[in-house]
Amino acid sequence: MPVYTVHGPVTAGGAAEATDRFVFVRDGFHVWAAVAAPLWLAFHRLWLALVGYLVLVVAVAAGLWALRLGSDVRFTVMLLIALLMGFEASSLRRWTLSRGKWRELDVVAARNSDEAERRFFDRWAEGRTASADGASIDRGSPPPVRPAARVQPPHGEIMGLFPQPGAPR
Repeated sequence: MPVYTVHGPVTAGGAAEATDRFVFVRDGFHVWAAVAAPLWLAFHRLWLALVGYLVLVVAVAAGLWALRLGSDVRFTVMLLIALLMGFEASSLRRWTLSRGKWRELDVVAARNSDEAERRFFDRWAEGRTASADGASIDRGSPPPVRPAARVQPPHGEIMGLFPQPGAPR
């Protein structure tokens, strides 16, 4: 069952009048993003991602041409880039939304977008969404991490398969 993320504008603050602007982004492989990536990116107004995609494709094509690799290798590399685009299309869309001052309101599992909307708004009306709990997720920044624990060097010899300095192998 596909998973959808629900995004809403930050300025609305969850106001009822902004519900028509909510965006549902399906997670998973996007065929049209893999087949026609520039058109898919332009259709979804992902301009920065479109520029990055074009730069990547041109750089890779120029690199492959400079290496004088065969057409089968060039085709395989371009096919892999297309597959990567298909798998990461929804991530690019979520990233663009988070850059544009949208926030992720909730995650909904549903068979299609209509069912996802119905499930989200049912929960929204009952106040059970993640944003209603005040725990909405901002995907624009990396997740917080704990500082790395300082590892104290062991006293004496190191146990295991590490070679001893100066010992014969």
